[in-house]
Amino acid sequence: MAKLYFHYSTMNAGKSTLLLQAAHNYREMGMATYLITARFDDRAGEGRIASRIGIGEVADTFVPGEDLFAKIRARLAGGPVACVFIDEAQFLSREQVWQLARAVDDLNVPVMAYGLRVDFQGNLFPGSAALLAWADEMREVRTICHCGRKATMVIRRGPDGRALTTGEQVVIGGNETYVSLCRKHWREATGDR
Repeated sequence: MAKLYFHYSTMNAGKSTLLLQAAHNYREMGMATYLITARFDDRAGEGRIASRIGIGEVADTFVPGEDLFAKIRARLAGGPVACVFIDEAQFLSREQVWQLARAVDDLNVPVMAYGLRVDFQGNLFPGSAALLAWADEMREVRTICHCGRKATMVIRRGPDGRALTTGEQVVIGGNETYVSLCRKHWREATGDR
């Protein structure tokens, strides 16, 4: 029975690494996979999922407003797919998450979505909120704060290296921009005492 999975964490927890490993495991057993990532996150190049440890793979892309049910149905028309993998799932809209749920239910294909749970202000991303509400299974990918505690929050650093508390929800960046912290250190960094 196909399911919708949501693997979530903060920045730099290894979500893309896990996605690439899982997709490799399917292909190693002779099963086709379908990888999709956000088009505007082109840090590794457009249409590419890459990990900080140096592995990567070409992927299809999604854009805001695109019908992912139709996209997956079209891919399945070209041959069987054992699993669909979505990277940067926090950038999905609520409607796109529902389309993924429909693909699981109506096309009987498992969908594994990987993404951030919260933004630098501690707010849920729309895609993550919908996945938390509708996923059949959720798995936290853990990483640690500099103090050794579990990191559940992320700060965005400004040019001076200090935590920003305002700004657009989405700014593409990596280690130079974002730092994963436990809630206590996130509060200290953002001035929330």
